Amino acid sequence: MARNRQPINKRSRALGISTGDMGYTKKPSNRNPGSQRRSKKSEYALQLNEKQKVKFVYGILEKQMHKYYEKASNQKGNTGDNMLVLIERRLDNVAYRLNFGKTRRMARQMVTHGHLLVNGQKVDIPSYQIKAGDEISVCSKSRDIPFFKTLREEGAERSIPQWLELDAENLKGRVVALPTRADVDMPIEEHLIVELYSR
Repeated sequence: MARNRQPINKRSRALGISTGDMGYTKKPSNRNPGSQRRSKKSEYALQLNEKQKVKFVYGILEKQMHKYYEKASNQKGNTGDNMLVLIERRLDNVAYRLNFGKTRRMARQMVTHGHLLVNGQKVDIPSYQIKAGDEISVCSKSRDIPFFKTLREEGAERSIPQWLELDAENLKGRVVALPTRADVDMPIEEHLIVELYSR
């Protein structure tokens, strides 16, 4: 399985993303902003930067990203909004939003190692698309992992979005409704990605 092994701090600095927003540190970092960068970027560079930002934040590769774009363009409504909603519905992202991982990478690992169940069935595919009404829970064998013990005893570290519900005591989460564009909290200009792909 292909994985992104780029250094987190270096890549996030290049893309202008705070590691604090991604869950790697408790406070936002703005170390060395704008160092060695051209003052003005071309239109193509801006479009490419937005695409790379989404790929980096959600931990997806180019082939998957293009599939999300194609699927979104075949749906009704705004292609950019549809694409971000599809990416937001990934199981590894939902696990991260439910605090089943400190970062999206950790949540992805929880999924691939089979620690999470969707509607009582083990799902180890990070790109699995959740639906409204789905229940995500920690399997009984994994409840004694120190990370999940801490979650059960101390509750969620980050706030839970409105489209999700978390029962930290029982290590269960429920998808109340599908996410919308407003639920994507990263500053992303999705229209630039659509322009790039539609060239």
